[in-house]
Amino acid sequence: MIDFEQGIVNRGTWGKIQAVMDRAAAGEAITVAFLGGSITQGSLSSTPQTCYAYLVYRWWQEKFPSAGIRYVNAGIGGTTSQFGAARVEEDVLRYQPDFVLTEFSVNDDNSLHFRETYEGLVRTVLKSGAALMLMNNVCYDSGANAQDQHLPVAQHYGLPMVSMKPTVYAALQRGDMRNRDITPDDLHPNDAGHALVAQGICHLLEKIRVAPREKTDAKMPAPITANRYEGSRRYQNHNSQPALQGFVADPTPQNHITECFRRGFTAWKAGDSISFDLECTCVGVQYRKSVTQPTPIAKITVDGGHELVLDGNFKETWGDCLYLGTVYEGTQREKHTVKIQILEAHENDAVPFYLVSVIGS
Repeated sequence: MIDFEQGIVNRGTWGKIQAVMDRAAAGEAITVAFLGGSITQGSLSSTPQTCYAYLVYRWWQEKFPSAGIRYVNAGIGGTTSQFGAARVEEDVLRYQPDFVLTEFSVNDDNSLHFRETYEGLVRTVLKSGAALMLMNNVCYDSGANAQDQHLPVAQHYGLPMVSMKPTVYAALQRGDMRNRDITPDDLHPNDAGHALVAQGICHLLEKIRVAPREKTDAKMPAPITANRYEGSRRYQNHNSQPALQGFVADPTPQNHITECFRRGFTAWKAGDSISFDLECTCVGVQYRKSVTQPTPIAKITVDGGHELVLDGNFKETWGDCLYLGTVYEGTQREKHTVKIQILEAHENDAVPFYLVSVIGS
């Protein structure tokens, strides 16, 4: 038996979520959005309708049948809160969501860097006015996740947080169920696992729904980290004009956010380069690590100094990887020149080097 009460690792304040629920109960149309990685996207659920995010959306529909509930699933596999902070405006907030749930605990490392990127994401969502709930998934073989870094953010901002570690993972540890009953790879849930994740979230939502109404505190506290990732921005071929020498813009339309190798730039030859002039504090780069090999290898430099080699050859076999590397972290917002140049190309390259975006934070 799973005690989902144990999964409420931070109670937080409930006023903003209750206000959304009251509007839905009055028949208003609301939007519920989910931002996260592959589990949010629905990886290894048999249908889009059996993933945890859709099941939570169904809870909203069932509890508030007179309201029009719009569903936004902004999950992209293999992505972190650093990427989430950079894409939340375009992928979530432009839909003007009333309720947002975020989940990055198995893609973020358990490090202070991801406490800072997570806080940047949280602050961006809160400033939009949306009600926010946080959730931690878990690796079912080891219990690993980034909860130690995410929980202080939840506590600081008074946000409800649900975790699968003291509930589903604890049940596995006790022997109440077997790993393969709920996950084929100890990370991504199957339909039964997605249903348990949704149960944990809906348990807290139901408590919030029936509880006495709380006041909403509109004050935003000062950040607990350096907070350099709030307001991050992605620079791609539709919203920037970099200097191109050999690189070309990819004109392929992006029909859905999961088509992540779109709106970028490609290059084939050694010496090809692309340069951006940015004003930011931190610089990140997204590029494709390809299972189709060989592919060119590049290097990114910031102001001619800070650099990172970008090897487009992926050593895994599960599929192309949207890789995000941190190149530079400063202490204040300044102007920077960011250059990507092809270091190594091969006569038999199967695919070009693909630069997805440069991220300024």
